[in-house]
Amino acid sequence: MEELSARLAALSPSATLAMSQKSQELKAQGFDVINLSVGEPDFNTPDHIKTAAKQAIDDNFSFYTAVPGYMSLRNAISAKLKRENHLNFTPQQIVVGNGAKQEVCNVILAIVDKGDEVIIPTPAWVSYFEMVKLAEGVNVALPAGIDQNFKITGDQLESAITDKTKAIILCSPSNPTGAVYSKEELADLVRVLKKHPRVMVIADEIYEHINYIGQHYSIAEFPEMENRVVIINGVSKAYAMTGWRIGYMAGPTWVAKAVSKLQGQYTSGPSSIAQKAAEAAYNGSQDCVSLMRQAFEDRRNLIVSLIKEIPGFQISVPDGAFYVFPKVDQLFGKKYGDRVINDANDLAMYFLEEGLVASVSGVAFGDPNCIRFSYATSSENIREAMRRVKECVEKLK
Repeated sequence: MEELSARLAALSPSATLAMSQKSQELKAQGFDVINLSVGEPDFNTPDHIKTAAKQAIDDNFSFYTAVPGYMSLRNAISAKLKRENHLNFTPQQIVVGNGAKQEVCNVILAIVDKGDEVIIPTPAWVSYFEMVKLAEGVNVALPAGIDQNFKITGDQLESAITDKTKAIILCSPSNPTGAVYSKEELADLVRVLKKHPRVMVIADEIYEHINYIGQHYSIAEFPEMENRVVIINGVSKAYAMTGWRIGYMAGPTWVAKAVSKLQGQYTSGPSSIAQKAAEAAYNGSQDCVSLMRQAFEDRRNLIVSLIKEIPGFQISVPDGAFYVFPKVDQLFGKKYGDRVINDANDLAMYFLEEGLVASVSGVAFGDPNCIRFSYATSSENIREAMRRVKECVEKLK
């Protein structure tokens, strides 16, 4: 008898991982698929970080670590937050986990009770909604369309807060849109949040260093938000370390203790070797971060220029991350042969099957009128992928 728990039955599979898997299956069959569905830098992990990991193996860092991670790594993260973000978090306020994804989920499970509302500005990363479901919370999607560059205002936030609101999840730079909140825009949100001291902020800043407007601002920098913000970050994006699975949360001591208690019961601390590699990432030269950021900016400029040439695509130029999120609803209702493009799901599948370009429908991110392309790939791949997409669009009648 196969009977899943109601908890699992309520969850949806990750749309980004599903599209990536479909593209890999087509590749395995010999098709020349260009995968723009996955949010992963195509760079190799910098050599000094790999060297530190090899050294850690030789030095026998092969035993269990403390649940929240090595103290030396938490010290390095604490120093990074002070140096780069002007934030004072002690090592005791930091918990290191198996990627930033685990730490987002840990925080949600630690603070959200059944029936609690969590405000999620949309478009938003697919997993936030499912994590809130897992905690038996209530998702409150707060839409911000392309006309406002996919960023909510303070007034919008005010209208969404109720006496059941427990938290808001704020991702800047954003996945899937690349939108980045300025200091002034964050101040507008703080203006509202300071009236509602019970509402926590989960600030997902994993794309912090992939930003094209200069300074990154964290909502945790505002004095009014002291002890109310949990920062989520990690090494995956900035240091090209997705497979190393190291992320962290930094927040109020009571949240850190709760997250450590939870993590201690189902994964314990993350890989000891990966932790030593992350330590080298934070303590070592940051030149690699700047070089990769510049490469992403060049690719952003390239893909934006190419998308502007595609009929029916409307684009907001992203200020960060490595995604574009064009509005494509002008193509809905069009046909290619017997194939009808009813929505973004149909369009993404059409691009994959007809053009051999993998993307992700905006439906999964909470905006059914858009589609996401990752440009974390070579300029050659971007040029060829957009050529194929344009060709597909021109076939639609």
